Amino acid sequence: MDLDVVFLGTAGSMPTARRGPSATLVRRGGERLLIDCGEGTQRQLLRSDLGLVDLQEIFLTHFHADHFLGLPGMLKTFALRGRELPLTLYGPRGLDELYQSLRRIFGRLTFEVAVVELAADAVLPRDGYSLRTFPARHGRDAIGYALVEEVRPGRFDVEAADVLGIPFGRERGALQNGEAVTLADGRTVAPEQVLGESRPGRKLALTGDTAPSDLVVEAAFGADLLVHEATFCVDEAERAAETEHSTALEAARVAKDANVRLLALTHSSSRYSGGDIEREARTVFADTVVPRDFDVIEVPFPERGNPELVKHGARVPRAEVPSGP
Repeated sequence: MDLDVVFLGTAGSMPTARRGPSATLVRRGGERLLIDCGEGTQRQLLRSDLGLVDLQEIFLTHFHADHFLGLPGMLKTFALRGRELPLTLYGPRGLDELYQSLRRIFGRLTFEVAVVELAADAVLPRDGYSLRTFPARHGRDAIGYALVEEVRPGRFDVEAADVLGIPFGRERGALQNGEAVTLADGRTVAPEQVLGESRPGRKLALTGDTAPSDLVVEAAFGADLLVHEATFCVDEAERAAETEHSTALEAARVAKDANVRLLALTHSSSRYSGGDIEREARTVFADTVVPRDFDVIEVPFPERGNPELVKHGARVPRAEVPSGP
């Protein structure tokens, strides 16, 4: 199953001419999970090859404006299109109060919105994975999100199945799913007789805004990809501490301590170039990238390779962008 992360907004605190505020889309198979919804997120989607899909779930990390200002406009657009599909909005404590305040902006909707407030240790079970929240160091109730896939069965040993006389079809499928089967001659075959060692699933961790934290290290430990903010470089370490943000160097130390496979730095101030951020982080953690808007990071299963940054991976080629009035 495909798993990737689309960076729709990578700017720190306010938009620039080329970058939008915080918005990150996680795609797993046919699911689309939007993490934060900064100003202009719906336009970023329209400018990408995704289009403004009818998202079913939006997750907020905290309630600073650069992380939710795009929400009222997106909800209003959905209503103007006559959407009927329900939407669930997740976030930390205080989300319902925020949503009720925003209703005065977007007005009546054509679809139901469920508001779910999450503690900093919530677990949302899903089909084949779970979403888990963890505390971030950025104000009272800021949280991050981790997507953790379930352990997968080992590889199916075709030769062993042939020797055991397991017919093709339902029986082999059941064994691959970890279920024992009874053959026509009465023998019972257990999955471990034809499956190799269990294989790990994948893990993503997205911090939202945060100062460096041991709790983030714990939540992200062993992740294939850690998306961590790096608002400043080390020259502004004091300001980073005062505002509960991270420097690139601090984020890199978190990644190293968490033993992640790839670190993606985002939410960087416009005073720095991506090269500044990347060079500082790589002095501590070499496997660091600094995505820009419309970049994609593909996250394959570990046995199929390493996470990889695809530049402009979600950008519609200019020749294909429809002209408008």
